[in-house]
Amino acid sequence: MPLIDMPMDELKSYSGRNPRPDDFDAYWAAGLAELDKTDPDITLAPATILSKSAECFHLTFTGVGGARVYAKYLRPIGLTAPGPAVLMFHGYTANSGDWSDKLAYVSQGFTVLAMDCRGQGGQSTDPGGVSGNTLSGHIIRGLADSPERLYFRNVYLDTVQLARIAGMLPNVDTNRIGALGGSQGGGLTLACAALHTAIRKAAPTYPFLCDFQRVWEMDLAKGAYEELATFFRRFDPRHEQIKLWFERLGYIDCQHLASRIQADVLMPIGLMDAICPPSTQMAAFNKITSRKELLVYPDFGHEHLPQASDIVFNFMADL
Repeated sequence: MPLIDMPMDELKSYSGRNPRPDDFDAYWAAGLAELDKTDPDITLAPATILSKSAECFHLTFTGVGGARVYAKYLRPIGLTAPGPAVLMFHGYTANSGDWSDKLAYVSQGFTVLAMDCRGQGGQSTDPGGVSGNTLSGHIIRGLADSPERLYFRNVYLDTVQLARIAGMLPNVDTNRIGALGGSQGGGLTLACAALHTAIRKAAPTYPFLCDFQRVWEMDLAKGAYEELATFFRRFDPRHEQIKLWFERLGYIDCQHLASRIQADVLMPIGLMDAICPPSTQMAAFNKITSRKELLVYPDFGHEHLPQASDIVFNFMADL
């Protein structure tokens, strides 16, 4: 079969290229401590969706740094006891999508919470306020400031805030919460399950935000990762500080969070993925120590994977 990356045997043992900062654990402990002090200040407003199975609400909460983060909240009508919940995370620059595409999970008895990432294509706000480049992309937002100002640090903490809110809902059993998403949503699924270990099942599909240095070294800093190449061309054209930049990106590299995951994991992956190269995804998958399964599509790239959503649905269903 054709390859754009390593053979499968090598992928199964690949351990990643992007450096892990020495104070990585302390960094995330401090982030979670900041989140502990952040009042979520939850608001709910009814949504006018003509569903016979779901009550639908616009939910807004406060994340670190004062962002107001929006999520679609759907709960089954007639629920008599706390049931399972699933958190949904969207692809890069997009939003939480339509209400109707969440109803299959509601029909299975799930509460659904689907988050808009701050400052992207949905309703969540991004207070910003970072030094350095903010023109081209979110991976590098805050990179020239300090590790605590990285955009995705705050988004990862937003996913934890959402998971905590799910656990506070009277219709949700805190021991039956799952998370899923594709591309950026896959990376956020990994981050959420790593930083909120009460997540019981996680289905990250071809996750973004893994092993940044590997992407750049493969000359695949294009499309979703193009901002990496743009950053170097504009701000470090002779690579005089390249070690600093990749070490700083290491704080938000999902491969370094993956070992914290306690959830059961199902990861669909396409071996022809030129957007999020398979090796970068495997750098995270290989560090997961909980029960895990890889769902491999040899001839597919960063695109719709036939039957994958149904397999993920079945994987979540026994929550």
